[in-house]
Amino acid sequence: MAGDKKRKRTDNHATQPGTFEQDTSKPTAVFTPSGPRTSTLSVALPGSIIANAKSHDQKTYLAGTLARAFAVFSVDEVVIFDDQPTSSNHDSEHRKQRQRRSHADDEEGYTALSDPAHFLIHILSYLETPPHLRKTLFEMHPNLRTAGTLPSLDMPHHLRSNEWCPYREGVTTRSDSKGTMVDVGLGDDYLLPGVQIPIKTRVTVRLPEDDQTVEAEAVAPDVPREEGGFYWGYTLRRADSLSAVFTESTYDGGYDVSFGTSERGKPVTQLDAEAIPKYSHMLVVFGGVAGLETAARNDTALEGKGISGANVNELFDYWINLVPGQGSRTIRTEEAVWCGLMGLKSIADSRRA
Repeated sequence: MAGDKKRKRTDNHATQPGTFEQDTSKPTAVFTPSGPRTSTLSVALPGSIIANAKSHDQKTYLAGTLARAFAVFSVDEVVIFDDQPTSSNHDSEHRKQRQRRSHADDEEGYTALSDPAHFLIHILSYLETPPHLRKTLFEMHPNLRTAGTLPSLDMPHHLRSNEWCPYREGVTTRSDSKGTMVDVGLGDDYLLPGVQIPIKTRVTVRLPEDDQTVEAEAVAPDVPREEGGFYWGYTLRRADSLSAVFTESTYDGGYDVSFGTSERGKPVTQLDAEAIPKYSHMLVVFGGVAGLETAARNDTALEGKGISGANVNELFDYWINLVPGQGSRTIRTEEAVWCGLMGLKSIADSRRA
């Protein structure tokens, strides 16, 4: 195996002033880890926003706009929740029927109309996946028919073949008694020795430092962030209600700090960053067309705990208004996500545990 083929390196960093002329033809804002990071940033929003977009192109573009925000602000987890009335969507049997229909649609047809949340997750998952893996991991599907026209997320794990990183995303190609071969986009497959993984499975791998070694190590998807400090894309989770965003958290102990967004909240500019506690897992929740008040009103679990649309702010540590004195009567959810993540960026960066 040719080590230089696998491991050709590029210098992505800007030059020091005064050394030689900078090349301004290429971006220089390449993500550079500052050290291991165990803290996470999560965003939750309702899948119903897809239903409010009229055409397929609008629905796809909306999903792409959200994905770009998640990438730009290094969001680690995206939760898509249901904010529709209990009578139509949260009944247990109806939910099971909807999930079965969703799975069938995923194999047979278009889901933007029958299950907007599924459609949104489908597009977001496709965009988060490194381009060299998409053809293997995603079959042709009506949901994705124009997803290829969306702007690239260009995240740190979307590596070019001439870029080096100690971690890579790959897809398994074959398996035998020696282990499993994985394609990581470097031309030749690497061997994951002693492990048997089904083919066409996405895996995160740590590459060897030795150029001549063709064996790699499968690691948990969180390892590049927790050990290397890399932003490694976002995971996706679906929740049946607003309350389930909290109760079904995959993090031990749930979220340390939560922000709910509403035009009736406190201006984000008035937050005292120093008064906000250090966090391990931060959550920012956005409402749909009718706001988080309606999501709470339609949540039977919250109703049982005395929380309704009138006092949904009690569900969060901070209840914030992202754009005080807004000129438009409404701020669309995709716009609110950009405004919110920008407004909270300094807090997200400075208050990490």
